Amino acid sequence: MFVSPPGTVILHADVDAFFASVAQRDDPDLRGKPVIVGGGVVMAASYEARRFGVRSGMGGAQARRLCPQAIVANPSWSDYVAASRAVFAVFERSAELVEPMGIEEAFLDLTGRARTKGEARAIAERLRAEVREETGLPITVGVARTKIVAKMAGRAAKPDGLLVVAPSEERAFLHPLRVEELWGIGPKTARRLHEADLRTVGQLAQTSEAALVALLGTGSGRHVHALAHNRDRTPVQPGRPPRSFGAQRSLGRARAHARTRQELDEMLAGLTERVTGRMAKRGFIGRTVVLRLRFADFARATRSHTMPEATAAPEPILTEARALLAAAAPAIAGRGITLIGLSVTNVVDTGAGRQLELPSEAAPTAEPRQGPIVAAPEAARSVTSVTSLGGGTSMRTSAPKS
Repeated sequence: MFVSPPGTVILHADVDAFFASVAQRDDPDLRGKPVIVGGGVVMAASYEARRFGVRSGMGGAQARRLCPQAIVANPSWSDYVAASRAVFAVFERSAELVEPMGIEEAFLDLTGRARTKGEARAIAERLRAEVREETGLPITVGVARTKIVAKMAGRAAKPDGLLVVAPSEERAFLHPLRVEELWGIGPKTARRLHEADLRTVGQLAQTSEAALVALLGTGSGRHVHALAHNRDRTPVQPGRPPRSFGAQRSLGRARAHARTRQELDEMLAGLTERVTGRMAKRGFIGRTVVLRLRFADFARATRSHTMPEATAAPEPILTEARALLAAAAPAIAGRGITLIGLSVTNVVDTGAGRQLELPSEAAPTAEPRQGPIVAAPEAARSVTSVTSLGGGTSMRTSAPKS
């Protein structure tokens, strides 16, 4: 029998060979080649190196004996931190509750967002695509009713894969697995189970709890019995507050050059409603409004504006977003638009009783939009449709990736 809260849907996401993947992303010469990060002890090994038996935690000398042609890459912590932040930004857009398990790994609670296997798969596919598109990194996702099966589904789908295990499929997925593949069973416990001729999860499931307690001790025996029966009520527990709230809409390429001002304004209003609704639900307010655009030539632009006071009210956030979009109107008209995204950053949890204060006692003033940007007059910023405000607002644009 399988036990968990009804309707629970858990997603486990893990960037493949994170440190090595960042190195391969940033240096095209390393792509497709065996890469080891760290010389003394292996921090990470690319999948090309893993085929030779190289593993994380292995001594560098042993790794080089196993794979003499491996390229050793020096760690770059600033790149890892930046990549992690970008990955978690996608996680936090995709689910209300995110529990970090490391710099590149997390559980996400999709309960209420995914009611069927198809819906869960669609969310997981979108998350994988956004991580790949925004960070250039491969990520594997497992989805199931419990953390245990979600984690193991992710392991089974690696590298760069996706596996959704529906409740009706849990037994067929779990029972053929070797006991050492069960998340939570270490080498010592696995050896003791092998000595008792218990080699698969199915065999564990057919063994009484009393027998496992006698073999492994009270705590371990009960734990292994629960694992074998997929009894896991552990919820997704956020380990840190969100850094931002965001939403985006992909517009496709067919009408990239034909979107009207009214269409874009309505989309922006819808995104604002989604973002501020999530903020209000979680009890957060924020100051910085960020608009993200992707053009038909695949280039991107990000522009932002920091308000004098934090808020979760839709009206002021939409007003700022409209001003940012209006300033981008000439670029959109010339290059077309295939994606529009809105996020609010610089957020604070009002439930913690904290207020966002400026260090000066003087009357607060809004920070300028990023770059040499001219703030729009209040009358112009309150318009409903998207229009060019003039004033030569600048934009931070990234060139298309080759």
